[in-house]
Formats: sequence, structure tokens, C-alpha cells
Amino acid sequence: MHYGGIRFIVRAALVTVVGLATASPAVALSSASSASSASSASSAAGERRTGVPAVPGRAAYMYDPATGTVHLSKGAARRMPVASLTKVMTTYVVLRTARLDDVVTIQAADVRYAAANGATHASLRAGERLTVRDLLYAVMLPSGADASHALARVYGPGNTRFVARMNATARSMGLADTLYTNPDGLPKPAPGHSTALDQAKLTDIALRDPVLRTIASTGRHIVNKSKIHRAHTWINSNKLLGKAPGVIGLKTGYTRAAGYCLSFAADIEGRRLVGVILGETNGDRRFSSAKRLLEWAGEPAPPEPWESTAR
Repeated sequence: MHYGGIRFIVRAALVTVVGLATASPAVALSSASSASSASSASSAAGERRTGVPAVPGRAAYMYDPATGTVHLSKGAARRMPVASLTKVMTTYVVLRTARLDDVVTIQAADVRYAAANGATHASLRAGERLTVRDLLYAVMLPSGADASHALARVYGPGNTRFVARMNATARSMGLADTLYTNPDGLPKPAPGHSTALDQAKLTDIALRDPVLRTIASTGRHIVNKSKIHRAHTWINSNKLLGKAPGVIGLKTGYTRAAGYCLSFAADIEGRRLVGVILGETNGDRRFSSAKRLLEWAGEPAPPEPWESTAR
């Protein structure tokens, strides 16, 4: 028996669903209630996937960049501070401005900046000289505001010019709801803002850079003592690494205004899933929520309808 007609109908339906998912963010977001109905319908059709896992954060977004399929959208267009997720853009801009073997001298102002703002730091000291490569590990793993301040100072040059580069890059990426005010996400001079949707786009683009991807997926980076710097060991603050299959990054963040934030991505069964959680009130729960989302979205899709090859 020939089932080509049935196969065509099903494929047409799939094209329609994917078309909705790859439409403009406004269309995708306005279809949130439809996505819930679609999930129920697909379950009835025999999919293994159950309902979307709960995400307690104020906003969340997860999608497949290759297909445009939106797996989760919760307050994804809401503007809010994103804390140290800002440092993803900082790292991205530095990688397009500096050479990895450039050497940067840490100044007292860099150390003082982190201390005065009660920010996370990489234990840098004035007078140390480190490569850009090592300082990017200091930015991404322990989320060092001293390291990001030093890089912005050198490669702006100066904070104001560097932030202008960040915002220009955001515009070139189509991040229409993102505004940076500093290279670290601290609330001074103003908190800046972005959205879960914009940060997911940034995560996808940033992870296409092989150097940034290597840094973000590293659990521990050791800098041995030399004549020009102290020994350093930096541990990645992203507890999702090694806890869920295929995780390759990306960044954690926290301020009182932003809450606990996380941008994450994983390569599962040959496809990449990218997600963002903003405004979580529990630091550890952002990781467990991301893990559940990846496991849920990573479940295999139902097979295509069978078609006989008999003639």
C-alpha cells in the first residue's frame, strides 16, 4: 500500500509549524498559547515528550538555532538587567579587537573597581602582566570584574569607548532590546538591559567563535607563576558543565536587581540547543531548571511516517 499522500500532508503540517517557529520574535512570542496546544496535540500523536518543565525565573527562552524551533518562551521580550551575562559581549568584542598573545598590565584601578563595587573578581593584583587569552578566562570562568575592567581600559581604549563598541556590536547582531552601560553588568552607572530572547541570540552567535567556545566550556584554567604574574587557578561558575549531556557553556550572572541568570547551550544528537534563564531567585535552581529543559528538548522526535518502497 502506498502512503505518499499521507506523508505529504504530514510534511506540510510540519512545514507550517516550523514556519511559525522561525517567524519574527513577535510572531513566535504571540503564539505561546498555541505552542501549549500544539504540545498537547503532538503528545496525542504519539510523541514521547511530556509537558514543558517549569522554569521559576522571571524570563526564559530556549530554541534550536538551526531550525528556529522555539521550545520555551516565557517573558522572553521583557527588558531587564542581565548581570554578568554582559561579559559574553565583552569577551566577544575583545576577541575581535585584540590578539590573544597581547600582554596587558593590571593597574590598581582595575583591582579597586572590583573591590569598590563588591563584584566577583579573579584575584588580580596591580603590576601583574597577563595575556589577553588568560584574562578572557578570568572574565568568563570566575566572572572577574577586575579582568573585564582591564580589558575595556586597554581595548576601548577606556570604558566609554569600549561600551560603545559593545552596543554597536549588539545592533549589528539585531539585538534591538539590548543596551550595555559597562563591560561587566554591574548596576553602576546604570544597570543596562536586555531580554532572554536577545541573550539567546547572543549565545548562539558567541559560541560560533571557537576560542570563546573553548573558554566557556572549560571547567578549570590554571596560570602557572612566572616572572610577570602570580599563579592563578580559575574555576568556572557554570555548574551546568558536566551535569547535563553535551553542555558547552555559557555564562552565569547575579546582581540583586537582575537575580540569578544563566545562558547555556548543549550539543545533543547532532543539534544545538540554546537557552537563557533570567531573574531566578535561587542560584542552584537555574542549573537544575536548565538541565531539565535540555533533557526534555533533547528527547528524540517521533519518526517520520512510514512509506512503503514497494511498487
